[in-house]
Amino acid sequence: MQIPLLDLKAQYRTIEKEILGALHKFLEQQQFILGPEVDSLEKRIGEYCGCKYSVGVSSGTDALLVCLMAEGIGPGDEVITSPYTFFSTAGSIFRCGAKPVFVDIQPHTYNIDPDQIVEKISPKTKAIIPVHLFGQCADMDPILDIANFHGLVVIEDAAQALGADYISKSSTFKVHRAGSMGNYGCFSFFPSKNLGAFGDGGMVVTNDPDRAEKVRLLRSHGARPKYYHKLVGGNFRLDALQAAILNVKLGYLDSWTARRRENASFYNDAFQSSGLVEKGFISLPQAVWEERYISSANSSDDQNSTHPFHGHIYNQYVIRTAQRGHLQEFLRQNGVGTEVYYPVPLHLQECFKDLGYQPGSFPVSEKAARETLALPVYPELNREQLKYVKELVCRSFEL
Repeated sequence: MQIPLLDLKAQYRTIEKEILGALHKFLEQQQFILGPEVDSLEKRIGEYCGCKYSVGVSSGTDALLVCLMAEGIGPGDEVITSPYTFFSTAGSIFRCGAKPVFVDIQPHTYNIDPDQIVEKISPKTKAIIPVHLFGQCADMDPILDIANFHGLVVIEDAAQALGADYISKSSTFKVHRAGSMGNYGCFSFFPSKNLGAFGDGGMVVTNDPDRAEKVRLLRSHGARPKYYHKLVGGNFRLDALQAAILNVKLGYLDSWTARRRENASFYNDAFQSSGLVEKGFISLPQAVWEERYISSANSSDDQNSTHPFHGHIYNQYVIRTAQRGHLQEFLRQNGVGTEVYYPVPLHLQECFKDLGYQPGSFPVSEKAARETLALPVYPELNREQLKYVKELVCRSFEL
């Protein structure tokens, strides 16, 4: 049996007629730059995330970059973020001329550890970029408290977390969507994301009208009206063709998320009952905000969520094991695709060697880089395929 890490062809087969219809309509309109498709997607994503303003941009990377530009962050400034994430988080900081300052992660969520942030703040610190890795929000309550106390901007890197929920203790267990809690939220529509385009695309969300206006200006060379430039921006526009495709896919996102969560639940139950976890062969992803949500539901009636609670949306289902190389090769030989996210933490990347970090600087991130492995979790997986993956994992450890 062949099971890829992600099967976009299987997804496309379920929505092919709608996609082709949307593309035909789009081609008849001949409005390729911004226009009604982008306007519609911006409105819908804003509503989905609980934000007043949304600005479509060219990628998740450019979403981060344009937010940093909007804040005037540049040479001499520092931005705190995680060393265990995709390169664009720190790369965008560096491209602005600012210095990425890394803080180690929590071992159970793989997200930035709020308890270690304060010690990294200096007079040069201007912002914090928490990353909601693999589809689960970072612990935003303490991050926002720290940012408010020190006057720092918070840019949520929610590229992998569109639709993920966070339950806040600081507002009587209020439910917040990823991207809606900081000054900005940044999303990616890279094809492998839960809401993926047929190429690159991204979105910035915010509840601040002035920040939204500045991002909107910056994405089109800072021009308004045409040829009159208030700012030096760039070409960061979301392609209208991608918006047309995403407008179709967005209607399916919640059902796809539900299937991912069902698949993750199957794995969790199967691996727990197999003895793999008890014997210490593997560790499973922990959906920590689900636990807080259940706890709060038992003690408070102040639940304002109008949708099913998605504490983890499983953009990736990531286990960890000290025998990763053996497991990955065994799965590959038997037709199952996997991926290592991320084999080299950012502080050890060659391009950041001048920052002065060494092996051992962030031990939790480095351990995660050695041990984590993503298994297939996409919505179109059937029960037979899930069982096959589970059985192979067990066989690899001779259980």
